[in-house]
Formats: sequence, C-alpha cells, structure tokens
Amino acid sequence: MDLKDKVVLITGGGSGIGLGVSQAMAKEGCQVVICGRSEAKLKAVVEAQPADEALHFRACDVANREEVNAMFSWVREVFGDPDVLINCAGTNVANRTMANLDPADFDSVIGANLTGTFNTMHAATPTMKTKGEGHIINIVSIAGKKMLELAGLPYAVSKAAQSALGAYANVEDSKNGVKVTSIYPGEVNTPIIDKRPVVPSDEKRAQMIQPEDVAACVLTVLKLPARAVVSELVITTPYQPLD
Repeated sequence: MDLKDKVVLITGGGSGIGLGVSQAMAKEGCQVVICGRSEAKLKAVVEAQPADEALHFRACDVANREEVNAMFSWVREVFGDPDVLINCAGTNVANRTMANLDPADFDSVIGANLTGTFNTMHAATPTMKTKGEGHIINIVSIAGKKMLELAGLPYAVSKAAQSALGAYANVEDSKNGVKVTSIYPGEVNTPIIDKRPVVPSDEKRAQMIQPEDVAACVLTVLKLPARAVVSELVITTPYQPLD
C-alpha cells in the first residue's frame, strides 16, 4: 500500500505507542488524526509537529460510544472515510490483583482496552466494507496471548478479549477487503509503565521495546500487498521471549 494521503485515525495518539505510530505515519505523508481523552496533551503534540508532517486531533474517550461516533462523523466530514484505524489507546492500574483490585478500576480498564477497541472498529468497518478495502491494527500485548501476573488481572483479561475481537473480525471481514492485524508487544517503554506497583528503573526501561519499534512493525504490515493478511505479529525483547 502506498500510504501517502491515506486517512489514518489513531487512538491514544497523545503519548507512548500511539504517539510513535502517529509520527511515523505523518512522515509517510498520511492525513493523520489522533485522539485521546486529554485535549491539552493532543494539542501540545500537534503543535510540536513539523509543518510538513502535520497531525490533527480530536478529543475523545473511546469507551464512550457517542463520542466515538461523533468523532468518526467529524473525520469523515473533514478528511473523508478512514483508510486505516490503529487502536493504541489503553490503560492499567497499580492495584491489579484479585485481592486488591477496585471493581471500578476493572471496569475502567475493560472500557479503555476492550470496549474502546470495539467502539472504533464498529464505527470504522461499515465504510471500509463498502469501499472493499481498509486496515485495522490493534495494539494488544503478549498478555493477550499468555497470562502474565505482572500485567495484572484487568489488563490481561482485556487484552485476551481484544485479541479475540480482532481474530473474529478478520474471519468475518477479510473476505470483504477489511484486514485486521493484532500486534502483540512485550514490555514497551511508555507512560503506562509508570502505573506498575514498582516502577522500573531508567536502565530497565532502556532495554524494553520502544514506541518507534512498534511503529516500524505497523508500517511494515501496512505496506504489504493487498493479497497479504497479517493477522498476528509478536514483538518482544530478547529477555522476554513468548514461550
């Protein structure tokens, strides 16, 4: 796929993997729209971008279906139907075991990581099917493939379900030209790491996968010929192999 001028919507684009992917897509000449809950953060990111690699933003809580639908209506009116949707929005909490988890935190993590992905996919898929082409990339986690105590209960559950959501959508719509790719990173040096019960050191964070590494995977998948469907891609560090 030639990515120039493609309309790309990226959730969680204000920081971490979402920011790294957004900047990489802008360099490819895409019309990139980032969304997130903090308008101030999004505005700062957009204003810091080079003029020839412009980003656009829309404040939106992806767990809120009405806000998602309103955002898609705005994107279509201003830029056209999204060609690519990349779900990077996600969160976690410090108290993440069954013993100390606040049920409200469970709902919050499920809302951001799983329901938010469903909401955006549900909004994006119909027009992609009508056009007969489109690509959805969900940034999942290796916690979606195996239970990691470090990830915590709500995060692991949400990521396992997010993985299943992408797999089902691929079965249903790849024949209609809509591809769905689930990317499973291991530890990534992003702000979500700060929510761990014990925050890793700078030395440890330097050994982790970096946002630009995930962005490189996204670009590779998107540039493949139309005949190729990458349903799953795993990227980990040497110290954290996927068994």
